Amino acid sequence: MNPRRILLADADAFFVAIARMVDPEGAGKARLLIVGGTRESRGVVCSASYEARKFGVRSAMPISRALRLCPDAMCVAVPRRVCGEKSHEIRSVLERYAPAVEGASIDEWYMDLGGTEGLYKEPLAVTARRIRDAVRAETSLAISIGGGTSKLVAKLAVERAKPKPGTHATGIHVVAPGDEESFLETFELAEIPLVGPRFQERLARLGMHRVPDVLQYELPTLTQWLGAREAEWLYRRVRGLDASEVETHGDAKSISRDETFPADINDDPSLTRELLALVTRAAADLRGDGLTARTVTVKLRDHDFKTRQASRSLDMPVMSDRVVFATARMLLARLRRARRVPARLVGVSLSSLATDATADQLTLFERNDTHLAETERDRTLARTVDRVREKFGAKSIMPASLLD
Repeated sequence: MNPRRILLADADAFFVAIARMVDPEGAGKARLLIVGGTRESRGVVCSASYEARKFGVRSAMPISRALRLCPDAMCVAVPRRVCGEKSHEIRSVLERYAPAVEGASIDEWYMDLGGTEGLYKEPLAVTARRIRDAVRAETSLAISIGGGTSKLVAKLAVERAKPKPGTHATGIHVVAPGDEESFLETFELAEIPLVGPRFQERLARLGMHRVPDVLQYELPTLTQWLGAREAEWLYRRVRGLDASEVETHGDAKSISRDETFPADINDDPSLTRELLALVTRAAADLRGDGLTARTVTVKLRDHDFKTRQASRSLDMPVMSDRVVFATARMLLARLRRARRVPARLVGVSLSSLATDATADQLTLFERNDTHLAETERDRTLARTVDRVREKFGAKSIMPASLLD
């Protein structure tokens, strides 16, 4: 069987690039640029130019703090409509090259190029370069592309591909089949997606901080220390082994995300955090496809493999993370009240999909459920969380406003 050919395209400083494109005379000339609000805003940073990041400005940081760190920065609101348009333009280019494209967020897309070897007759890195050049030519935006035999390797590779200041990256980094383990050896455990802070602390107590610290032990030893499930999960993770598929939605009847835990979870706060991570990913796909959803479904698989689910159909179609999460959280609470046992999987599904003719506009519903009113802050926070979680891990941030 031929090795898988997975790419991840990540738009470089997407929100900053769009802001400069929309306002070439203002934001376009600003070297120090913060996207996410205005100087009077109480919102958070969605993105910042590389120059502003040198001052310590980071995504999800309060605007007020960012401006204290970088007082000379120009602060602009997120150009939501154009961001959506450009996201669709980039995806359209990618779909010409890859038979399967999955939107990971508004500015990231996985591609499965399996079966295209005979068509392109060139190394995967060369194809990635042609894709990158085509996106630049047709959208005026730059993307970086990472590649390998799994989504995990592609995700890590794209971070090495990004042409950040002070690096020699070229925008393309493809890990050849068979080189996954040596590539993973260059990472800290904290950089591996889903190796969260608590797990890092456990591993640190065992003297493991970097991937090579884990690779030196065989599976039986890790099992003795961590337990069978966590040991096997980590054993595969640090070797870049990831069987998850690139999921295309197309005309699908639903958009779903789920996560199987390396160890069973029995406390509600942890399950809620995992659910929020899945909601933000699913909602980002929803918006990326220009869709709305009316039905939210939450699924739990208990430690004894019993699978349960609960659904709610809303009166109005929705697309914001906050509204979807508010509904999903209530459904999770219902399932937990019915049977409070350790869970090995949680999932969320969005269905009753429809094309959203006003995807770039805010929708304020005239109804008693005021917590379901979508605002600009809802969408800004949702997209910020998408970016932060993709960069720092699924458990790296929990917006307090979503848990009120």
